[in-house]
Amino acid sequence: MTDRMSNYRRCGQRPARRAALALAVWLVAAPALAEPRTSTIEDCARCHGEDGIARDTEVPHLAGQNERYLYNQMLAFRSGRRAHKEMRYMARAMSLQEIAALAAYYAALPPR
Repeated sequence: MTDRMSNYRRCGQRPARRAALALAVWLVAAPALAEPRTSTIEDCARCHGEDGIARDTEVPHLAGQNERYLYNQMLAFRSGRRAHKEMRYMARAMSLQEIAALAAYYAALPPR
């Protein structure tokens, strides 16, 4: 009977240990999972081009645009003052620091 009880106790502790281990692994991995998979520039480059020159005629070129203009337009998209479904989604996902960095990046590129 003692062997059965010790086996039962060991088996009963294993799920608790496994759960604790799984929780610990999840807590350690959670910050890495929360990090964005792409940079803001990469997200914007899909439409506006890495060099700021859009490949689609319906999408504006951003290279060489005025930095303050780009920043203000992103804020307008973000608030909904300027209507554009995709741009509103993108702008709302960015921090003010990311918007400022993005505006500086595209403004620094040579215009077409």
